[in-house]
Amino acid sequence: MKRLRNKFQRRLNRWLQWIWRQEGTAGQRARGLAAGVFCGCFPFFGFQTLLGIGLASLVRGNHLLAAAGTWISNPFTYVPLFWFNYRLGAMIIGEGAGWPGLNNLNQELLATAGWDVMSRLLLGSSLTGTVFGGLSWWLTLHYLQPKRTDSPNPHRRERGQR
Repeated sequence: MKRLRNKFQRRLNRWLQWIWRQEGTAGQRARGLAAGVFCGCFPFFGFQTLLGIGLASLVRGNHLLAAAGTWISNPFTYVPLFWFNYRLGAMIIGEGAGWPGLNNLNQELLATAGWDVMSRLLLGSSLTGTVFGGLSWWLTLHYLQPKRTDSPNPHRRERGQR
């Protein structure tokens, strides 16, 4: 277990160093990653990266970090992330008609069930993306900002001194 934790910590440190070396200000890098994480929470397979880069352009963020941020949803996290997003949306606007079942399946019912599912999934994705995107922006900005020292400036004059 300790070996696995050390391996995870090394990978995390390498990833954080990679973010540190990206071009742009700390704000641009943080906005780019947040845009990618936000777009990665949506179920638009194949378009998440393009949407993340487009949103990063709108908020003047780093495009490469936006593309990397979309990987919050990957083959390992698709099912739990989108199930959570659907459940969150269903909790807010209600369960809806749900799946009509195979016996009653026709085009009209399928279209209704499709909208019932997609509306809840998109609402949940918007909320999850906002929270995760905001959190990734804040954490990245906090990590990339230069540390301030509390020591007084030695070149600063006190009042009354010349």
